[in-house]
Amino acid sequence: MKWWGSLGYESMWGLVDGGSPKFEIRNPKFEVRKAFLPSLAAGSWLLAATLLTDLPMKISVSHQFLPKRSSCRAGVVMDHFGVGFETGRHVIAENLELPVKPGDVVLFTGPSGSGKSSLMRAVAEQLEGVCRIDELDLGHEILVERFTQPIDEALGLLAQCGLGEARLLLRTPAELSDGQRYRFRLACGIASDRKWIVADEFTAALDRTLAKVIAFNVRKLASRRGQGFLLATTHDDIVDDLNPDVLVRCELDGTVRVDRRDVKKKPSASPESWPSRPDRNATGRTLLGGITAAIN
Repeated sequence: MKWWGSLGYESMWGLVDGGSPKFEIRNPKFEVRKAFLPSLAAGSWLLAATLLTDLPMKISVSHQFLPKRSSCRAGVVMDHFGVGFETGRHVIAENLELPVKPGDVVLFTGPSGSGKSSLMRAVAEQLEGVCRIDELDLGHEILVERFTQPIDEALGLLAQCGLGEARLLLRTPAELSDGQRYRFRLACGIASDRKWIVADEFTAALDRTLAKVIAFNVRKLASRRGQGFLLATTHDDIVDDLNPDVLVRCELDGTVRVDRRDVKKKPSASPESWPSRPDRNATGRTLLGGITAAIN
């Protein structure tokens, strides 16, 4: 007889009668512990495999420089700047320890070319239940038809992602601006109810006030829904509002700093509301791309 059950999110166990227990580990974060304990039935063994989420994930990211052909133009650059073709292996991170836990908001920051997006993708590959918003098929229906949730829940989620204007709700994704389409992708990713939402260039295409409000709302959504977020951006101005559990700072010299933060509830660093007309008309228009207040 073989029976597998769950002892909670962080562990699984099985009871095998006769012979030695057999198991398969599919996730590299599992640390296996075998415990052969006496039981009421002779020949029964207890196998415990525990996922130790307090142990940091180890990430290695590198790529090989491709061979290149020299040319007159390449020679000019080499002579003028005193450089040559890069060869061998370019290491972004080697056994980098990241203390990532289920439901965390993880922010990767740093200048362009520092490796933050590569690190984020490497982390996503070790996780299950991942939704990469840049791979979502947005379809051709109007925005409010994209969701299976009740209409009030869908409208609330769209508003929290900065798409609360009535006119926008009746547009198709192709009729949105780049910034609006990015926010729509974010809303669709959250609505998917996957365990992890992966978003590169987070808030990069937004004005900075709206970016901070979106970051503040994502923090609240993560806490309420229990979803984890892997986010990468060049902008540091959203750190206070996003209040990430793990902050990964990448530098152009190859330095990577990881900070596991003690996240506490705090007010947004940005204004929580903006003035609007006392009596709204039937268009339902709001200010600041559909956001009139941060989530409380």
